[in-house]
Amino acid sequence: MTEVTAICRFCHATCGLVATLEDGRITRLIGDLENPMYRGYSCVKGRNYHAFHDSPQRLLHPLRRAADGSFEPVSADLALSEVAARTQAILDRHGPRSVAMYGGTFSHFCPAGVMLREAWMDAIGSPMRFSNATIDQPGKPISMALHGKWGAGPQDFGDADVCLLVGANPLVSMWGGIPSFNPAQRLHEARKRGLKLIVIDPRRTETARKADLHLQCLPGQDVPLLAAMLQVIFAEGLQDRDFVAAETAGAAELAAAVAPFTPERVAAQAGVAAEDIRTAARMFARGPRGNATSGTGPSMAPHGVLMDYLVLALNTVCGRWVKAGERVPNRGVLFRQFSGVARAEKPRAATGFGEALRVRGLTDTAAGLPTAALADEILTPGEGQVKALFVVGGNPLLSWPNQAKTRRALEALELLVVVDPALSATARHAHYVIAPRFGFESPAITFGNEGITVYGLSIGFPEPYAQYQPTLIEPPAGSEVLEDWRIFYELGRHMGLPLAFRGQPFDMQTPPTTDALLEQFVARSRVPLAEIKQHPHGAVFPDPKPLAEPKASDWPHRLQLAAPAMIAELGAMVGEGAAASAVAAGDPSRLLLVSRREHARYNSVAHDLPALKKRLAHNPAHLNPADAARLGIIDGAVVEIESGAGCIRAIAHLAPDVREGVVSIAHGFEPASTAALVDDEHDYEPLSGLPRMSAVPVVVRAATAEPARGLA
Repeated sequence: MTEVTAICRFCHATCGLVATLEDGRITRLIGDLENPMYRGYSCVKGRNYHAFHDSPQRLLHPLRRAADGSFEPVSADLALSEVAARTQAILDRHGPRSVAMYGGTFSHFCPAGVMLREAWMDAIGSPMRFSNATIDQPGKPISMALHGKWGAGPQDFGDADVCLLVGANPLVSMWGGIPSFNPAQRLHEARKRGLKLIVIDPRRTETARKADLHLQCLPGQDVPLLAAMLQVIFAEGLQDRDFVAAETAGAAELAAAVAPFTPERVAAQAGVAAEDIRTAARMFARGPRGNATSGTGPSMAPHGVLMDYLVLALNTVCGRWVKAGERVPNRGVLFRQFSGVARAEKPRAATGFGEALRVRGLTDTAAGLPTAALADEILTPGEGQVKALFVVGGNPLLSWPNQAKTRRALEALELLVVVDPALSATARHAHYVIAPRFGFESPAITFGNEGITVYGLSIGFPEPYAQYQPTLIEPPAGSEVLEDWRIFYELGRHMGLPLAFRGQPFDMQTPPTTDALLEQFVARSRVPLAEIKQHPHGAVFPDPKPLAEPKASDWPHRLQLAAPAMIAELGAMVGEGAAASAVAAGDPSRLLLVSRREHARYNSVAHDLPALKKRLAHNPAHLNPADAARLGIIDGAVVEIESGAGCIRAIAHLAPDVREGVVSIAHGFEPASTAALVDDEHDYEPLSGLPRMSAVPVVVRAATAEPARGLA
């Protein structure tokens, strides 16, 4: 029995673990007490991550769909040679745009895979590259592009006086405002030193229970609430006048745009007290240090980009960025996150560049191509139609909006190739399923939290930390599984394609090692990977220039507080009134559905792991007891949830933490996913293309006596 350090890759938090090895298998995982960032923290998902490797559901060989629709195991070489031939035939007939790539959540934890995936798409000349980033919070990078990025980064949570969370529950999601590295402990320490916590959320979440002030609003009312907070700040002169004057443009236009959103007016439509809105605004503005951030729920609700833009505006109006001479918490170790200069960086395009999609007038965005339009790109005939789709580490059938359309799209493809360690809902529609190496069977680095800097707030490491983990175990004996990068390297070889990354060609005769690819991936890092490897528990690598530098006197750029598209959208909302609260008026069955995170699950992953399934065997529909009583629904009963787009069934769970008029259910579950309730064609955010996937009007009723199909 041996103990070694490890990096968890169950989610973006990449916690430091200690793994117990016995006879070449991992038998136990626990948080690493010697890790300086995580300090022994791990969650129930991470402590069961090793169960993936030995799961009976794990695929150990590539699968090919037979003529009768069943799957048959084939060798990796045969599968990839056939995929290469079929892809080449599609390219010859339809051109590069006919081949699309979708990278899901699990694909981003493998930087070597990202490198070769991009290199292969470059080689075939296809721009059709999609990811989960345009489903989960695309408003963050788009709003940052509209607003501008601050070169010295945000103020640190470690010395913050106030924290505002909009629809974020980091104690469960490991995301948003509070560093995701033992968030409960970090919040506890911050509260002890006097931090004030404000939460805006229709649920009394695990994080909201710790708040000094919880605005339990109606879903979809985040934009009016944020506008009202800004109205109070401007009206009472609580803004950081010096910072606004020196570093921003458009403050007067923003103040005029939010002027109609008085607390009294917004309180009625948001379902909160006007005085609570004023208290929140004053508490946040008077900080004097801290920041605001948002979560997935409000990003999936209407006006998601505007919501994130107003969060940035709140931070900027209150001067919540590192100033010249102050300490920059983390400029980066593997990546350069921030310039370290206290200035607004040069603006970049938010939308309207790159590839133009053929539907809904959508284009490439700062978050990537809108994934919500990919099913239409497959189903819409004509020049440019997508005929082949490669899915890596994702599950579109459960996560893309409009599940019925997604199913039709998957079935219409000439070629669907899925790289997945299990026969997922999407993989069951594939022509080929390629079984990858998994988790601890490959080296890893903590690049993910350094790479997530598009928002510019405290979502990366709060200190210059990094860790490397070598391969810990080999795949099961007799298996034929390939690393993600090797799949696309071999496709390139079969197709006779030269592959390159950042202009550096790969040797197409002698495959590289994963370690060599990681070295290439972080070749520009401040700290060499070889040095990081000397610290098996991970380490904080002090920055030799930790203080923010002043900007040049002639620096021309400013943070933009009045992006025209955002001001116009805000103006159009003035007349919306109490639209959300009217949903439930006169009909107790009409509720607003909101998305949520479950502690024992990660999106569509791990639903079959025994230890996690024991904690949560299904995906409950959480209802306020008062709503349930009016609807005649008892705890544990099967309910139907119906929108204008579809209907699913779930098991009711009576939850006093959910406000009346709301049903709360997690996204991405099988067999019944909330994606089935989403209309992707008529109600969507115009910049990101993201449909309304939260704050969805639904009817909830007790299910009929017929056998329950598709319990969530």
